[in-house]
Amino acid sequence: MDKATSDLQAEVDRLRHELQSLTIENKPSDNEEHITVSDYLLTRLEQLGVTSIFGVPGDFNMRDYIEDHPRINWIGDCNELNAAYAADGYARVKEHSIGVVVTTFGVGELSAINGIAGAFSEMVPVLHIVGVPSTVQLKTKPLLHHTLGNGRYPFDAYTKAAEQVTISQAKLMNKGHAATEIDRVLTDCITHARPVYLTLPTNMVGEQIPSRRLGVPLPRTPPANNPDVEAYVLEEIVKLVDAANQDIIILIDACAIRHDVRDEVNDLLTKTRFPVYSAPMGKTAVSEEHDRYGGIYIGSISDPAIKKKVETAKLILSIGALKSDFNTGMFTYSIPAIHTVELHSDHTLVRHAQFPGIGMKLLLPKLTAHLKQYQQGASQLDVPRFKLDVPKETDERITHTYFWPRVGKFFKKRDVIVAETGTSSFGILDVPLPDQSVFLSQILYGSIGWTVGNTLGAAIAARDKNLGRVILFVGDGSLQLTVQELSTMIHQRLTPIIFVINNDGYNIERNLHGMERKYNDIQDWKWTSLLTTLGDLDGTLSKSYTVRDKASLDKLLDDAEFAKAGKIQLVEVVMGKFDTPRALKAAAELSAKNAEKV
Repeated sequence: MDKATSDLQAEVDRLRHELQSLTIENKPSDNEEHITVSDYLLTRLEQLGVTSIFGVPGDFNMRDYIEDHPRINWIGDCNELNAAYAADGYARVKEHSIGVVVTTFGVGELSAINGIAGAFSEMVPVLHIVGVPSTVQLKTKPLLHHTLGNGRYPFDAYTKAAEQVTISQAKLMNKGHAATEIDRVLTDCITHARPVYLTLPTNMVGEQIPSRRLGVPLPRTPPANNPDVEAYVLEEIVKLVDAANQDIIILIDACAIRHDVRDEVNDLLTKTRFPVYSAPMGKTAVSEEHDRYGGIYIGSISDPAIKKKVETAKLILSIGALKSDFNTGMFTYSIPAIHTVELHSDHTLVRHAQFPGIGMKLLLPKLTAHLKQYQQGASQLDVPRFKLDVPKETDERITHTYFWPRVGKFFKKRDVIVAETGTSSFGILDVPLPDQSVFLSQILYGSIGWTVGNTLGAAIAARDKNLGRVILFVGDGSLQLTVQELSTMIHQRLTPIIFVINNDGYNIERNLHGMERKYNDIQDWKWTSLLTTLGDLDGTLSKSYTVRDKASLDKLLDDAEFAKAGKIQLVEVVMGKFDTPRALKAAAELSAKNAEKV
């Protein structure tokens, strides 16, 4: 099945859903029920498991309908960028649902667009609802506030900007098409795992439309694989497995999470017992306590034992690979295509042959059925235990070498762990995380400050799912970009633990360029006063700490009351200005070498 055929199949599936919807809509009824366009949209979101929507009030948006909804909460953010980050975090933790952000047009949506771009880059399903002027105003084009003020009406400009960072867009200009358009963009959002964009004019929010279409669930399943091509692909993979004589590993990556194949991958592991390793963006895609899990593979930056196991395997089954620079150790993967089978959401690669339209969601169960016969031999393959011991250091200063394995001992089952771009995301790579924990990072897009808003959304989703603690690791420089959202966390009575790495500035930037440059320095803050300044005015809802040495760090991490996370807590961790995690040092050196080649 080529791409054109795959696209045609997707359109057939959409039309099938539309036919089902029209059949219900056209069925005679004595009691035709109607619903507002806003309530139709909110009901669809409720069907997708959405319980919270993020945004900033604006005179054109639909916040009243959200606030009045009995089961969906309005979460007011400090700015639209943070709201978009929060919607991203909500969607990452609340799998099978989506994140939703509401802004006003122009000033609001453009402020949010960086957060939407990050979600697009990393394949996170987010709906961006933009409140716009009435349909009459959109046609007559008066000089309204939030427009560009130069005689050029802005909506094409704004929509064109949105088109670059969303998979699908809809303008609700006619109530007769409103339900169809809402269903279309939401279907695109959940099936492609990408953001979508929906403009809602002020006079459309209260328009009445038939509700019966809501009786047809939105389709979630990917297009069917061509059975003949799929059978051929399976046959070719089995031949390669036979030729590899059991010397096979599985390499799991981000798209296994984004495209909902965790269950299929776990079934493959259980029934084949092949060793499994993870790329950085695939961390926690499978349990890091699984007895067949060997650790993180990141090219030449990998632990030597892991690097050897992966790169000497005769066959690699790569699932959901996303081969960005930081995710591949600055493109130092040493796994030739001739030894690789790659499974993706919409195609499969078998060595050098590409098979468009053969998606992993439907292929994996059949592949497992073919490969389970190899379990006995695969079980004999040695998998060194992925562990990281806390080093014995005589110096009392807190170093990255000590800090990350030490906090690794602090983590618990079902914790949600968020690591900021740079020092934190590199530092935590070598730390094995507990079973059923959730790891969030933005390794591909890498927007500094992303984690703060993201933690807000992640904490609300974690509360919905009855997950464990939410723990954020963020640098002092990164936190200064988006610090306001700590206020929203206090307002929402969330209780994350926030570790602030205070190393006097942008550590990752120092390592990439300008180690001694003043532009990587920042003004120091009184970090332990942030939570009282930003909302906990009487100091009853929060607690803050500063740790400057190993003894004070150990004492805090061993404290049962602190570990309970009953209130929002901030820990300032004072580290050396130039101290750097091992993986970040290695990545920076490779980046410098690559830059010299250009």
